[in-house]
Amino acid sequence: MVSVVLIIAVLGYLLIIFESPFKINKTITAILTGALCWVFFALFYKGDQHLLAEKLTGHFGEIGGLLIFLLGAMTIVELIDLHKGFSVITHRIRTKSVFKLLWIVGGVTFFMSALLDNLATAIIMVTLLKKLMPKSEIRMILAGIIVIAANAGGAWSPIGDVTTTLLWIGGQVSALGIVKVLFVPSLFVILVPLIIASFRMRGFAALRVQLSMQDVKREEKMYGSVSVLLAGAFGLIMVPVIKSITGLPPFIGVLIALGFVALVSLIYHREKSQSEKDLFSVAHALSKVDISSILYFMGILLMVYALQDTEILSTFADFLLRTLPNIDTMVIAIGVLSSIVDNGSLVAATQAMFPLTEYPMDNSLWEFIALCAGTGGSMLIIGSAAGIAVMEKEKITFMWYLKKITPLAVAGYIAGIVAFLALNWLTH
Repeated sequence: MVSVVLIIAVLGYLLIIFESPFKINKTITAILTGALCWVFFALFYKGDQHLLAEKLTGHFGEIGGLLIFLLGAMTIVELIDLHKGFSVITHRIRTKSVFKLLWIVGGVTFFMSALLDNLATAIIMVTLLKKLMPKSEIRMILAGIIVIAANAGGAWSPIGDVTTTLLWIGGQVSALGIVKVLFVPSLFVILVPLIIASFRMRGFAALRVQLSMQDVKREEKMYGSVSVLLAGAFGLIMVPVIKSITGLPPFIGVLIALGFVALVSLIYHREKSQSEKDLFSVAHALSKVDISSILYFMGILLMVYALQDTEILSTFADFLLRTLPNIDTMVIAIGVLSSIVDNGSLVAATQAMFPLTEYPMDNSLWEFIALCAGTGGSMLIIGSAAGIAVMEKEKITFMWYLKKITPLAVAGYIAGIVAFLALNWLTH
């Protein structure tokens, strides 16, 4: 039984990694892999199959909570985008200095990613760049910085990246704990690449013609951009607060936030015709959400729970602990591996490998995993959802990124690790 489930999981992973050459969508692969793992687990299971079914139902309750959370958060982002809320920030970037643009783009991306998520932020910022300037080497380097900054910003926020969200919902980290411990190391992850890039980013960029501030404010008033952006930001900030106060799962907070943003939108457009209201509705925003990514994580988590219940992951964890010098080395290796393998599935696997009874909430292990898995993916453009989104929108090749951006990302990754270990040593 164990060998069959393991073979199915390994084959599934390989198909996901080599999605492009095989031309099989990774969502389809993940769903099939997760479901087949449980089918063969049940076929060869020697115990009470009714108890096994109950165990799977319990797992799916946890998976369902994560999926609803992701769906709600992504819908909020789309609602803000429908109202051109992000233009409130992007329209105000007007400098032609390449040096200033580098730091503004890096800083805005870093903090916006913590509030939204790294994928949505990367898409928003690259869209901004395309509106701001024509295609050039400078724009491509700024796009690479966006990948590093988006992943670094997502690493210190419970809602900034699927890796931190998994750990937060799973009870491995607290919202306040991860912000407090990982903000400085994550800052180093982006600061070092920005400093290095500053030496070659000189001169002035050729910008496209922009709207006047008077036209910008008129457009913002027409769409309710500021109101909806503030409502979305407030709602998302309240999600961890609601969880901390009530102890309820995070999807309750995100549903409240979604309802709040939708209500603000409804009030703002109440005088318009029904057809106009529909363009700013939750239903329209939901139609723009990437449902395939949500189904992908469902398949991955089903597979991980199957590997956990067959004790494959615990055996693998014991092997790593015996083979590698220490746990820190293993976590650093996980971060490097996340540049090739999806970081969400890696973190889900580590959650099953290390039980909470041995490594309780806010243990430095979980915080180090969040940092390394969240930022390690920046080392290759295919290593994170943000990277893949930028690759597709900016038409950046794998080799160009490897030559121009990977050295910056590696320097940032090392700096973040050193900062984390130094702070951990000082506080303990």
